[in-house]
Amino acid sequence: MYLLMAKRFHEKYKSTPKLDLHGVKHGEVSIIVENFILKQQYDLPALIITGNSMIMKKIVINVLKEYNFNYSEGDLYNRGYITVLN
Repeated sequence: MYLLMAKRFHEKYKSTPKLDLHGVKHGEVSIIVENFILKQQYDLPALIITGNSMIMKKIVINVLKEYNFNYSEGDLYNRGYITVLN
């Protein structure tokens, strides 16, 4: 019984996949993001933490557009991440 409950809890509240790009050089971002989204494409939504760098966000968004993924940029209080929706 405990195993069944644990499995249901895990399925309902599974953690969102995250990619933190803090400290990654701009030249390396495209390939890292590409690998991440293709690996996680069946386990979305996923978060890509970009920080506040507009260049970093632009690179990430270009990769997402290249693969036709929908996304949203941060929220009202924290603009430093992108959510990959599908």
